[in-house]
Amino acid sequence: MGSCSGPEIIHDVPPYIRVYKDGTVERLVATETAPPGFDPQTGVTSKDVLINPTTGLTARLYRPNLPATNNQRLPLVIYFHGGAFCIATAAEPKYHNIVNILVAEAKVIGISVNYRLVPEHPLPAAYEDSWEVIKWAVAGSDEWIRDDVDFGKLFLAGDSAGANISHHMAIRIGKSNPPEIGIQLKGILMIHPYFWGEKPVGIEIKDPFRKSMVDNWWKFVCPSNKGCDDPLINPFVNGLNCLENLACDRIIIFVAENDILSERGRIYYESLVNVRHWKGKAEIVETQGEDHIFHVFNPTTEKARHLIKRSALFLNQD
Repeated sequence: MGSCSGPEIIHDVPPYIRVYKDGTVERLVATETAPPGFDPQTGVTSKDVLINPTTGLTARLYRPNLPATNNQRLPLVIYFHGGAFCIATAAEPKYHNIVNILVAEAKVIGISVNYRLVPEHPLPAAYEDSWEVIKWAVAGSDEWIRDDVDFGKLFLAGDSAGANISHHMAIRIGKSNPPEIGIQLKGILMIHPYFWGEKPVGIEIKDPFRKSMVDNWWKFVCPSNKGCDDPLINPFVNGLNCLENLACDRIIIFVAENDILSERGRIYYESLVNVRHWKGKAEIVETQGEDHIFHVFNPTTEKARHLIKRSALFLNQD
């Protein structure tokens, strides 16, 4: 009598992903894709570009509806999507939609980075891909960027894992910015950043189930003897000195009251305020009664629209 147990699962990381013994990777959510092109709801046009033929790295570029006679150069926003480093893409419909909305509201040129995912491409692949796209962008490698961007107004933006990436990219710019690269970072837009740690804090203390769930996400994404105190996920494990290298003038951090990650966002903000040698300006905006990346799942609510409008204001401040 044959077995009906099915293929053996070696990693089960709900609600995101399963990995089977034969190497098959099954993503359970965020597997749909939306094509680039003209979006009639926002007037934004997008296109996909190949950055690195060897690795297959791509990005999706976004351009708002501009008058034919417009000579104004726009801010450039390089966006890193969320998904715990293991799901979603720049083409995922919800992410494609939210970047369309942000680009239209803020009147910016957008680049959504389609970085490679774990487990097929272990970390630091996502960070290396993101760095490669930044260098590609500031080199003016596409006509939309060359023709329409004010390179004095470069922003990094992202939600969840993407906000984590934006932090590490800003640190990398601060540490290794030779003149030939010419990266001049104006600011960072962080939405519900994915930072973590071994010791529970704040809301995590009262919610051991979700604490354990997020622990398991990171240990799957980045297996090491450092666990959730790996510097990639806990930027403060070695103190606050890393923040002194943040290469930007200002940062805004959004947190959501019901988000298990919210306390880490608050700690990040408080650390920025207290760090001695970073002279930039930090802001924090908390949304009451909402959970993680609520605005991505439903951008039409009043609170989601407020988040987008506040983001657009940040991107257009002098």
